[in-house]
Amino acid sequence: MQTKRVITTVLLGLTLIYSNRLIGQDNYEIQVYSSESIGKGITMLELHSNVSLIGPKIGEENIHVNHPFHETLEITHGFSSIFEVGLYQFTNIQNGFNLQWVGTHLRPRITVPETWNCPVGLSFSVEIGYQSKAYSPDTWSLEIRPIIDKDFRKVYLTFNPTFGKSLQGLNENLPFDFEPSLKIAFHLNKKVNLGAEYYGATGPMFHSSSFQNQVHIIYAALDLDLHPDWEFNLGTGWGLTESTDKFVVKLIIGHKSGNKNKSRNN
Repeated sequence: MQTKRVITTVLLGLTLIYSNRLIGQDNYEIQVYSSESIGKGITMLELHSNVSLIGPKIGEENIHVNHPFHETLEITHGFSSIFEVGLYQFTNIQNGFNLQWVGTHLRPRITVPETWNCPVGLSFSVEIGYQSKAYSPDTWSLEIRPIIDKDFRKVYLTFNPTFGKSLQGLNENLPFDFEPSLKIAFHLNKKVNLGAEYYGATGPMFHSSSFQNQVHIIYAALDLDLHPDWEFNLGTGWGLTESTDKFVVKLIIGHKSGNKNKSRNN
């Protein structure tokens, strides 16, 4: 019991430290997704926090991207063992501004069932939503995300080859952007996973931006499985190009609720 209390105290301390230091990151939820659905009758509540402590050398001329603290509330509900829907509420906090609503996205996702005996985990999500014009030149956008993963004995791998498209706004006539992300995590024990995450954005498909205008960032990531109902992910990221935030901190805390028995049935 004392060990659990010590771990809880440390986690709360980390949360408070990072919450007080956070200042901005252009993304509102920085996460490489796994293929597994949440399960029938289960609801997951997640809080995504991120900040760019050192911003990019090249940035949009917009006061709202000058080191904001991004806080995203994600609510995901499983309607069957292979189908879920996630709802995002994006908010922004910045020096000189109060908490401001940025936008809302909806993300349905379907997963290949385990009964198919697929050698890798597979799922497919579509995310569509609105973002305020004050924060983005594209108010309506679409994101298509295939998810491929595999959990080995000591190592977990996942790859999200994501494709994004403006539906309304400045870039609506451009083709899909390619925004890949991947993660490798090493199982140090049953509760602690340590690894790396990569996020990129190379520009329009078949017509990539110059390298320094692309986004490439690598995170050192810590995942803790302290309880089946709780999720904890802490990461620090380093940008590799002039258009990328140089130093970013992100934190994800999630909690599951609902009838766990339903998740075993379709």
